[in-house]
Amino acid sequence: MNRAVQGLLLAAGAGLTFSVLNVWMRLLTAELDPFQVQFLRYGLGLLFVLPLAGMAALAPKNLPGQLWRGAVHTAGLLCWFAALPNIPYADLSAISFTGPIFIMLGAAFFLGERLIWQRWAAAALGLLGVLIVVGPQLGGTGGVYYLWMLLSTPLFAASFLITKALTRRDTPEVIVAWQSLTVTLFTLPLALWVWEWPSAWAWGVALLSGALGSLGHVLLTHAYRVADISAATGVKFLDLVWAVLLGWMVFAEVPTVFTLAGALVILGATTWIARVESRRRGA
Repeated sequence: MNRAVQGLLLAAGAGLTFSVLNVWMRLLTAELDPFQVQFLRYGLGLLFVLPLAGMAALAPKNLPGQLWRGAVHTAGLLCWFAALPNIPYADLSAISFTGPIFIMLGAAFFLGERLIWQRWAAAALGLLGVLIVVGPQLGGTGGVYYLWMLLSTPLFAASFLITKALTRRDTPEVIVAWQSLTVTLFTLPLALWVWEWPSAWAWGVALLSGALGSLGHVLLTHAYRVADISAATGVKFLDLVWAVLLGWMVFAEVPTVFTLAGALVILGATTWIARVESRRRGA
């Protein structure tokens, strides 16, 4: 299969996995503090990713890069988890779609990837769709949580760019193992500060979240390894489709007219850039 198509499919699978994961984590924040949920998700994720990484995880080829990636990703997670329980699920996902813009800019300046005009146009259309979704909410009482979510997107973009650079020397499994390890260590003090002993149900959900999170990051890291990061990130806009469906089924959140209109704009941009990338790569 063409490498660009492989990257798109892997990234789409990762997006669906993360969407299901986020539902479980939001349910878990109803019982535990979001920062404790964050710690449990990555700590338990180590149980699943370490066997995949094997002995290579003990000696990564780029240890400073792994530590930097963990620190940046933790900063983004702190902002994201602060917003998680306080924003409708579809809006939460929609705001994260500003990430591809930061990723494409960073990929051009730091990784030397070529930015064709179609990627810029798709990103602009995607951002327009996001603004349609979240614009009416920014002036409300919960606007501060939207700002926290917006702040997390450039931090996650920086984390993903570091990930792309790390794939040149380390396997995806080693990278994800070190992400789980570093985030667990960096969030331990906050988790201890707010710690409450989880119920049996909470332990089960946390364990499932660790498995889903590790799977999603392995798929995404493989996507960044086989394709340009800007191309693989294009299908992230599909996450809004999953978010609307899951938010309606699990949380009874009926999408607003703005959410549906923005979703149509985003879906159009995603479909178009996927066709462009397939033609460029000879698929």
